[in-house]
Amino acid sequence: MPMDVTWEQACARRLERQGLGRANKGTTTARGRIPQMAGSICGAHAQVMSAAEHSLGLRVPGVTRRDVRAALWEERSLVKSFGPRGTVHLLPAADVALWMGALAAIPTPPSSLPKHARMTPDQTGQVFDAIAAALDGRELTREELSREVIAATGPWAGDPVVPAFQGNGPRWMQAISYAGRRGMLCFGPNRGRNITYTNLLAWVPGFEPAAPLDAVEFAVRRFLHAYGPATPRQFAQWIGCSPAWAVGTFESLGDRLESVGFEGGPAWINAGDGDFPDEPSSGTRLLPYFDAYGIGSHPRPRVFAGQATTRALGNGQAGTMQVLLVDGVVGGVWHQKRSGKRIAVTVEAFRRLGKRQLGELEAQADLLGVVMEGEVSLALGEVTVGHHA
Repeated sequence: MPMDVTWEQACARRLERQGLGRANKGTTTARGRIPQMAGSICGAHAQVMSAAEHSLGLRVPGVTRRDVRAALWEERSLVKSFGPRGTVHLLPAADVALWMGALAAIPTPPSSLPKHARMTPDQTGQVFDAIAAALDGRELTREELSREVIAATGPWAGDPVVPAFQGNGPRWMQAISYAGRRGMLCFGPNRGRNITYTNLLAWVPGFEPAAPLDAVEFAVRRFLHAYGPATPRQFAQWIGCSPAWAVGTFESLGDRLESVGFEGGPAWINAGDGDFPDEPSSGTRLLPYFDAYGIGSHPRPRVFAGQATTRALGNGQAGTMQVLLVDGVVGGVWHQKRSGKRIAVTVEAFRRLGKRQLGELEAQADLLGVVMEGEVSLALGEVTVGHHA
């Protein structure tokens, strides 16, 4: 008979394995643990770069945003690229071949764009070739890369048909995240306020995507280590694939995975990975936008219960609000406003916090100041900002 795992056991193990529990210690230096922690959480979401810096600094004692930037831009032990769900992540350079191999193996879903805006397979191939040629040994801004791609492929690539935050982007841009997930590009250092792209081979010498079967197994096992027990559907939601493909993938791994009872149904862990903490989770944490814990942890109604369902989720999507985590579940939302070195933090708790929790909240505010290199003032009150896009 499969073992039964309680919510309290799963929650406590996820927190510890993601650097949010009490066992948050390591044998290497703080900066040396940054890529290790990025790997443990399956990548730090970096669409908002300051949020990625906070996510990693929160989990690795002694780390500041300057250390995260050094690991990324100087040491290159991190790679900023398109990761799970096609969103921007910081991934360990040591694992990037496996991640790119896994992401490239996911079948491309049907385009959500209107038919007139889509590219044909031949046009997509032309764009991929143009991107690879343009970024060979170079770092280009989006505008510079766009000019190169359009010049190499034709005026059709520049048609403004892709919805963007301000107006429409050129047709070729619909392929950029897929190019990133195939290892054709990654992000380079910003040039002023402009992002740049470069060739992943230049960033990680010798880069070559791992074989699909090995890479997909790596992604599943890494996810289950951090977020298990989990179902194929939950894995699909997290990585950005169809539920049917996820089910087939789990089945293909056979006895390398193990079924357990969890939350009234079957879920999976890695075979032989059945150790769970005896003590329930405890602790108060300030999680930034799109933090890995909230996005990857399921069942979502358990993580975002009560008021959190409406206040902390945006149309069911996790990560669009910064959340107060209390004993492993969302217990509030928070906002920060920076002015120079000063960071004003407002926390809206969904229930009254006890003395221990208030003390931990103050410690979290102090930690935020250390990580983000600022002077934090903390207040309890209503958070009125909307959800992040």
